[in-house]
Amino acid sequence: MTAEDTAARIARWMDRAAPDLDDFAAIAEKAWAELPDEFRALTGDVEIRVDDFPTDEALDELGLDSEFDLLGLFQGVGLAHAPAVAGTGQMPNRVWLYRRPILDYWAEHEETLGDVVTHVLVHEIGHHFGLSDDDIDAVEAAAD
Repeated sequence: MTAEDTAARIARWMDRAAPDLDDFAAIAEKAWAELPDEFRALTGDVEIRVDDFPTDEALDELGLDSEFDLLGLFQGVGLAHAPAVAGTGQMPNRVWLYRRPILDYWAEHEETLGDVVTHVLVHEIGHHFGLSDDDIDAVEAAAD
């Protein structure tokens, strides 16, 4: 790499800040939009939300000690367990993406931020489909 190449790489990063929640939501929307149409159609009306960290209740429910241990979460009734008619007062199905843990993971790995967000999004949608972590890992291994 030439000195010019190095200077250009450094210049790209000198004035950048970490993406805020609005930026992160836009990254998630782009990741969603780039998924295959057939896949998105199967998800139904799942909402995609972003926040800095999971709630204490979510961490307690999953038995996690650190808010950095959870990159995303599916909340709701998965398609495999959904009744034919939604009950009154039933909350919508949601996929949560947690900005700070995802950024922490991204900083430690050799993937683009967009790839990490897409991976977490697809993983959580897998839970919406009723798949376990082991099922999702097997699907990902087969795809690789």
